[in-house]
Amino acid sequence: MNKKKIIIIGAAGRDFHNFNTYFRNQEEYEVVAFSAAQIPDIDGRKYPAELAGELYPEGIPIVAEEELPEWIEKHQIDSCVFSYSDVPYDRVMNLSALVNAAGASFALLGPRHTMLKSNKPVISVVAARTGCGKSQTSRRVIEILIEMGLKVVAVRHPMPYGDLVAQKVQRYAEISDLARHKCTVEEMEEYEPHIIRGNVIYAGVDYEAILREAENDPKGCDVVLWDGGNNDFSFFKPDLTITIVDPHRPGHEVYYYPGEVNLRLADVVVINKMDTAAPEDIQIVRENIAENNSGAIVVDGASPIRVDNPEIILGKRVLVVEDGPTLTHGEMTIGAGIVAAQKFGATELVDPRPFLVGKLRETFETYPDIGELLPAMGYSPEQLKDLETTINNSDCDSVIIGTPIDLNRIINIKKPNTRVYYDLQEIGKPDLTGILSDFAAKNKLV
Repeated sequence: MNKKKIIIIGAAGRDFHNFNTYFRNQEEYEVVAFSAAQIPDIDGRKYPAELAGELYPEGIPIVAEEELPEWIEKHQIDSCVFSYSDVPYDRVMNLSALVNAAGASFALLGPRHTMLKSNKPVISVVAARTGCGKSQTSRRVIEILIEMGLKVVAVRHPMPYGDLVAQKVQRYAEISDLARHKCTVEEMEEYEPHIIRGNVIYAGVDYEAILREAENDPKGCDVVLWDGGNNDFSFFKPDLTITIVDPHRPGHEVYYYPGEVNLRLADVVVINKMDTAAPEDIQIVRENIAENNSGAIVVDGASPIRVDNPEIILGKRVLVVEDGPTLTHGEMTIGAGIVAAQKFGATELVDPRPFLVGKLRETFETYPDIGELLPAMGYSPEQLKDLETTINNSDCDSVIIGTPIDLNRIINIKKPNTRVYYDLQEIGKPDLTGILSDFAAKNKLV
């Protein structure tokens, strides 16, 4: 039998899931390699044999995306399967052209072939872009379900940047679990808010194994909540899909892959951040929802902020540190830290670029439109040290921390600093309480 030779184009997440659910143990295919993008230092590894299955006793190499043409020609690849998220359509088709020009076909796998079925009701929280507000929406959904007396287990989109075998199934129930699993800052930002609220959250590499453990969690499980990453669609077949859109980036909900998939799949669309968005931009988003998914329930939402110590901002020249992925491939130029600076009377935003060191310089070279914001990059100890040094070298009076975790816990910030917090707040009706009450009744949970 002539096997079809495949390269999976990825970024350490959806690519592994597509392999596990569609290609693993299928003798008609040979996955020759994964390619890697978006995340620094994830190429040059292997998808290990322990996870790849008996057809791949030596594992599967992970190469840089820039090497695709060479690998296609050298290995006579039949098809490349695009498998990562938060990408503009022209970039997807640029990659398709590159792959086609090298002689291979270009493919995208859809929900039917990659979603796993749970024996528990599943709520999927996804988005049109990175940084729309999935995490705060997930927290709000869990809060409402817990008030109903239900036990909720969250499962987060993968971020396996370390030892993939050790990360096959990860359970987080205590803050100490973050250190035990050697989490990056990006992982902590997603897991820690759940943990401090007493929730259990799972993540890892093998989502079939993760789902089965989540369904049988020692603390109990009435509902599985898929807490999405980037703008990817759910790995689990949902009974309710909640998609978040961002009026600060109007039109992106129909221009980024696979965010438009999420918009079209949504049972509920939450328009977040309306308290800081322009009315004309909110209207563009409303029109795109109506055109592409007129049957969805639309929830209006705000993202009000609160600050630990406003006096650290008032009258000060401030350095604003924001969530890393939101500023990089999420392309956001305004976050909670900027809003706090504007509302609490900062006199100036300090540009971090003159003070950058090490890998943070590379980040700004890759993403030159970040501007006068500092992304909290922490994929490695080296990046964390560079972040700490850049902050402490900056010519500012104080620092606004707009990330979901307290950076003081993991780096030594010598400047006066304060944290910004933000939560989802629904405006009027319909609201998530009513929607989730209907969901619980429909699924005989209450």
